[in-house]
Amino acid sequence: MSIKDRLKTVFKSREEFDLTSGGVGKPLFYLSLPIVVTNLLQTAYNLVDTFWLGRFSDDALAAISFAFPMVFLLISLGMGLAVAGSVLVAQNTGANKPEEAEYAASQVTSFSLIGSLLLGGIAYFLVGDFLELTGASDTVVGLATSYMQVISVGLIFMFGFFTFIFLMRGYGDTITPMLVMLGSVVLNIILDPFLIFGWGPFPRLGIQGAAIATIFSRSLAMFVGLFIMMYMTYGVQINARDMVPDPSFFKRILRIGGPASVETTGRAVSINALLFIVGMFADPVAAAFGIGARVLSVIFLPAAAVAQGVETMTGQNIGAGKSDRVERTNHLAARTMFVILTTMGIITWVFAEPIVAVFTDSPEIIEEGATFMRYVAPTFGFMGVMRAYVGGIRGTGKTVTAAVIAVLIVGTARLIIAYAGAIEIGALGIWIAFGASNIIGATVAFLWFRRGTWRGMDLTEGEEMETPRPTEDD
Repeated sequence: MSIKDRLKTVFKSREEFDLTSGGVGKPLFYLSLPIVVTNLLQTAYNLVDTFWLGRFSDDALAAISFAFPMVFLLISLGMGLAVAGSVLVAQNTGANKPEEAEYAASQVTSFSLIGSLLLGGIAYFLVGDFLELTGASDTVVGLATSYMQVISVGLIFMFGFFTFIFLMRGYGDTITPMLVMLGSVVLNIILDPFLIFGWGPFPRLGIQGAAIATIFSRSLAMFVGLFIMMYMTYGVQINARDMVPDPSFFKRILRIGGPASVETTGRAVSINALLFIVGMFADPVAAAFGIGARVLSVIFLPAAAVAQGVETMTGQNIGAGKSDRVERTNHLAARTMFVILTTMGIITWVFAEPIVAVFTDSPEIIEEGATFMRYVAPTFGFMGVMRAYVGGIRGTGKTVTAAVIAVLIVGTARLIIAYAGAIEIGALGIWIAFGASNIIGATVAFLWFRRGTWRGMDLTEGEEMETPRPTEDD
């Protein structure tokens, strides 16, 4: 059996299953599996940087701990546009309206690229001042600033690539983005040590080398993604004539994507705000926080992937008018994620020290990082439940509700508990806050979804569709 045939037995394309009929378990699995791999590859960018920079210097490791949440913040500010595109493409695909789906994809791509240029320019000049407010040492602030300025210049490539991923996902194609991501990550893994340490003919760039490797890899991935959407015959298509910015359509995108951006930005802001609390302690705590955050991002990959799969299935079934399948999909996803992530939590609790030791040789950082892991691990299952339901909530178009749960409930609760805990019991209070907020978020998301206020939400009909799509004669 060839490699291609083996891949086909594991990953199935959209043409091989229907998201709006039959059982919900099988299509959700085949939709989510490539997303798991894509998200794992996405996290590999961060993990590879953490691995090599941890061997470059402790200051570089601490600096990347402060820089990564800022990268997340910048991406989150523009992620709302990608989410809006995914939801609109999904609902119009489910309603069998391909032209509307293509127009939405084209407009979202244009506004995403424009937004990234504006945001990148602002970030380039402000990241240094922001990092100084965290209370980190001058050396760490300088290193983190140099990393973030490179990322800011290349933000358009990161935005463009993520937009491609979300649009294809809304259509139901999760395999193509996975393969493009794979090529990009392999390139980044190869470049990282050469640019960081100055191997061979390359200069020794340190933390800036890691940023350059990331931007270069993602620029190639973005151009491949744009080529696929413009010239290939599978997946959602974008058309040059439809990419002329339409202000009236942008209002529609903003109604959906604005709250989604608030949600993702709120998550990023809460993590960045935690840096101010982490900054109250010595650098080993910051390093432990950075390593722990990276490890958690890997562990939560299944939940994030299933949430994105649920978002697509929910959107397509809302468009098709099948609310019963929406409910079945969300409940199945929540139950499955609780079991899987609870199991992963047990494994993490047992092997906390060896996991942290992969990234550092410092006994002090290993001890603090393992403590972080052990306090959060018992609540992994609750995070899975929250992610599943919030994904479904976004898919219905109720992005405001998703933002309220993520920002006002989870983010605020985590910050309050972390600050109070840090004052009373030290760094341990920060670790406790993660677990407590996971439980609170799962409870609120489940209770809201069970209310059923999402029923009847359809973005392909009514006032939302009053904006006409330009024709060839316009």
